[in-house]
Amino acid sequence: MSEDNKPPAPVFLNFSFFKVDPKWRWLNEMGREEAAKEFATLVEVANTKMKVRTYSTLGLRSDSDLMIWMISDSVEKMQVMASKVYSTVFGKYLESSHTFLSASRPSVYSSKVTPGFMTDEQPMKYVVVYPFVKTRDWYLLPFEERKQMMEEHIMVGRKFPQVRLNTTYSFGLDDQDFMLAFETPDLAVFQNLIMQLRETKVSKYVVRDTPMIPCVHKNIEEIIKSLG
Repeated sequence: MSEDNKPPAPVFLNFSFFKVDPKWRWLNEMGREEAAKEFATLVEVANTKMKVRTYSTLGLRSDSDLMIWMISDSVEKMQVMASKVYSTVFGKYLESSHTFLSASRPSVYSSKVTPGFMTDEQPMKYVVVYPFVKTRDWYLLPFEERKQMMEEHIMVGRKFPQVRLNTTYSFGLDDQDFMLAFETPDLAVFQNLIMQLRETKVSKYVVRDTPMIPCVHKNIEEIIKSLG
């Protein structure tokens, strides 16, 4: 394969969800403010090495209060970030509830789909994140049959231009086949999309698409202040 035909280097994605220890609320106000500033500085510095987005899940899930979405050219940078998170004052009150790892790669079904995170677009207000697993029977179907079903799936997605798709691949990296992250300014529109996707033929081959976690994009200091 020539240099010009080489596939693009993969980009790795990490969706880390955290639950905050209730003891955090008992820390004095000045201590919480200083801890929030320290953590915000960590996120700011990390953003010079990779993309780091922060989201609140407070009150939307019982198993997490916030999510850090990391997008990087190496998993080692993500490990450095994770280590530094737990080294902060705020990090000492965090417990990991979900961690999902995936990587980018070109779609075999459509060359016209570009994941949102690979563009310069700003994050939307909401992102809904979930792991996705298909049956083994799906992968044993002839490619043309799979492609035809996926074209129906893609056509439904195009009816909802307000929803930005981020599909990445977890084969060999994590328990799921794919990680899906749908960005949207309107959760009701996203719900309509999912209801229509349930009626496509591809849905017959879905084993698992949970936990489905809605997240609200906010800066990290705002998220920490909301935790009490």
